[in-house]
Amino acid sequence: MNAYDIIIKPVLTEKGYSGIGEKSYAFIVAKAATKTEIKTAVEKAFGVSVDKVNVANYDGKFKRMGRTEGKTSAYKKAYVKLTADSKPIAFFESLS
Repeated sequence: MNAYDIIIKPVLTEKGYSGIGEKSYAFIVAKAATKTEIKTAVEKAFGVSVDKVNVANYDGKFKRMGRTEGKTSAYKKAYVKLTADSKPIAFFESLS
């Protein structure tokens, strides 16, 4: 898999913004990706060194549109912590 196949999109929420100062970033990643694959993908895509990766799997929520019921898509979120001597990710620095 390519690094850009593993990292789907960044998570831009309050919790995501609060971690930017400590070089901690959140991404939506491919469901089949492991922690080591996520680590190498972030290092290749952004040119940084990763200290640790935490992942969380989320099930889809039930939604209703009138009489019909369905579920939103399930996804996997990765919290990536960079090393202290690593440079920050430029995309997130412009947001803080």
